[in-house]
Amino acid sequence: MVEGPIQYDAAVDPEVAAAKLPHSQVAGRATVLIFPDLNTGNSTYKAVQRSVDAVAIGPVLQGLRRPVNDLSRGCTVADIVNTVAITAIQAQQFGPPGHREQRKD
Repeated sequence: MVEGPIQYDAAVDPEVAAAKLPHSQVAGRATVLIFPDLNTGNSTYKAVQRSVDAVAIGPVLQGLRRPVNDLSRGCTVADIVNTVAITAIQAQQFGPPGHREQRKD
């Protein structure tokens, strides 16, 4: 289910969600967060990851001609492994290296 935009507090906190978006089926229970740009995504995911010792996978960049994802200089080994896994999955749609066919969406 997709819904938004929803502010972060209403997206993850059921009490805030009840006050701000009482009829939402997503608010207070969101498990995937999408941000409008790389800077916003980086800032927010790092704050959440470090504050609550959460596993954060991303940021995952979309809309580029080839899979490219970003790692911070402060990333952990787990961050690197997760990002490589996501990028490998994204790359599968392009075929083996040297393959020249256009991407199939």
